[in-house]
Amino acid sequence: MLQAHLQLEKINAKYAILPGDPKRIDVIKSFLDNPVELMYNREFRSVEGTYKGLPVIAVSTGVGGSSASIAVEELHNLGVHTMVRVGSAGALQTGIGLGDLIIGEGAVRDDGVSKTYVDSIYPACPNHELLEAMLSVCKEKNFTYHTGIIHSHETFYHDTNAEEEKKWQKLGVLGADFESAGMFVVGRIRRCRCASILNNVVIYGQDSADSVAEYVGGESLTAIGEKREIEVALEAFLKLENK
Repeated sequence: MLQAHLQLEKINAKYAILPGDPKRIDVIKSFLDNPVELMYNREFRSVEGTYKGLPVIAVSTGVGGSSASIAVEELHNLGVHTMVRVGSAGALQTGIGLGDLIIGEGAVRDDGVSKTYVDSIYPACPNHELLEAMLSVCKEKNFTYHTGIIHSHETFYHDTNAEEEKKWQKLGVLGADFESAGMFVVGRIRRCRCASILNNVVIYGQDSADSVAEYVGGESLTAIGEKREIEVALEAFLKLENK
């Protein structure tokens, strides 16, 4: 059945990698053999190819949990059973460098989309098999990574953002994004394996606009981190497939 937002009807892949930025699809394509552009509708740009023989689809989700949840729902409808968000985060702890990887063991449900699915007492957790596979890849490749809780929220332009960051920092939360909590909750409810790996693009205490500007340009530390998170997700898929 044709999916309303992805505008896809039939795919081969059962594994999906979900970046936010549609431009990041170009980076993912460089990892795939015989990549084929499928569709580009709204924020949802999709490409399908193989990684070391394994069919994989990559779909951009734009910014925010609502569009990420749409991607999870529609990919699930198309038969995808395993999905990894490869996104960016702003660190909430010192000692997390630019380009370091943050792998979520769970997420604070400060977003909007997860609350529309289930009461906030329901936890937001990744699939443990997928999480373990990603951690194993990081160790094998000696990538710098941090594991812990992600704060998924709605925006960073509201007036109390700085105060909220300090609160979550004191509680040991590693970093902030918009999408992970919603993806964890929707994936768990729909019985598909979901996880999130984030590339740190903001040093804690530094202005996010400065860090994001640095992220956009060149082969920076954050550009290296972007490639590493993609590689971790793809290698984790292989581990699960060959298990």
